[in-house]
Amino acid sequence: MSSHKNILVTGGAGYIGSHTIVELANEGYRPVIIDNFSNSDHSVPDKINRITGREIPVFDAGCEDKELLLRIFGEHNISGVIHFAAFKAVGESVEKPLKYYDNNLVSLIRLLEAMKEAGVKHLVFSSSCTVYGQPDNLPVAEDAPVQPA
Repeated sequence: MSSHKNILVTGGAGYIGSHTIVELANEGYRPVIIDNFSNSDHSVPDKINRITGREIPVFDAGCEDKELLLRIFGEHNISGVIHFAAFKAVGESVEKPLKYYDNNLVSLIRLLEAMKEAGVKHLVFSSSCTVYGQPDNLPVAEDAPVQPA
């Protein structure tokens, strides 16, 4: 990555996102959170701030807001993105496919468009292990067969 270490973490108030924020802060990065709190609690950022001893910027929004993303990239000089904001519940995705398409595809496309416009070229995309169904071995290896539930 470039010389600055400001990282946008989408879904940063969720379980994996919040732990990632703490580790980024511990390693000298300056994380920024964007989260619509659909799968997390509004108290999490305060807990992160207490753990890290830092005031981590938080935006209560989803990734579909490209203009906000562009503003965050500019104001915080973002050099990379870690994307944890996808929905992952298999059963719900079958019951509410449009909700999942909108969040997991459309929001990702807006994020990628904003990254391109802002010149942000580094992305870590987190996927869910739910695509592996009930795995034969843990931890799940990258070459494990895909067998969604």
